[in-house]
Amino acid sequence: MPPLLSVRGLERSFYGVRALNGVDLTVERATITGLIGPNGAGKTTFFHCVSGVVPPEAGTVVFDGEDITGWRADRISRRGLVRTFQIARGVPRLSVLENLMLYGHAQPGERLLDAVLGAPGVRRRESELRERAVAVARRLNLTRVLDAAAAGLSGGQKKLLELGRALMTDPKLVLLDEPIAGVNPTLASEIAAHLESLRRDGLTFLVIEHHLDMIARLCAPVIVMADGRRLAEGTFAEVAASEAVQEAYMGRRKWAS
Repeated sequence: MPPLLSVRGLERSFYGVRALNGVDLTVERATITGLIGPNGAGKTTFFHCVSGVVPPEAGTVVFDGEDITGWRADRISRRGLVRTFQIARGVPRLSVLENLMLYGHAQPGERLLDAVLGAPGVRRRESELRERAVAVARRLNLTRVLDAAAAGLSGGQKKLLELGRALMTDPKLVLLDEPIAGVNPTLASEIAAHLESLRRDGLTFLVIEHHLDMIARLCAPVIVMADGRRLAEGTFAEVAASEAVQEAYMGRRKWAS
């Protein structure tokens, strides 16, 4: 079976500075693939180009057998590829339940006339979205804060809500940008457990994360980026043992095994 995501020769520059310099990588189905590298390696720009936030200047992005290069972000999301952000987003004054419902497909509130008139089809879809939101919250252990405003959540709960919003879109692949950054160790461990559980159920993840203990625990394979291109790929132990990776990622200091 072909990879779920296949990227070839991806390039992108900003104001004359090349952020991506011909990135090649693949993501296999039902895996948690780690994407690591030093600051400025191009990891977040890679996410931007793959998810449609910014268009690449060269190269191709093939997702689930279809060339999606240069597609708009909303079209890519509907195709089943979604992403989260380093800083958890959402509508602060809306409740957790409302934030989750907002990200469901065919959201009837997007059509003003339907929302105002409250047609039977609208009410039915709202009910379906509510049921799905409750199920997602239950899976991510957010049930106890369903009615709480998003602004009042802890950092870890906001990260879980970010993941929950992604799950509301029925994704095939989720690009996670630092899912445990700023999260206390207990909730970080809980988030990791959720990701592994979702992977066992067939969901695929590509994860940027600077906490290497999480990468070592969850990710296989691990891809290292440096200077806007793929530098190495393998198990965490293999990339950690690479002298080129040690030099590019952490200077010449040896990685802890």
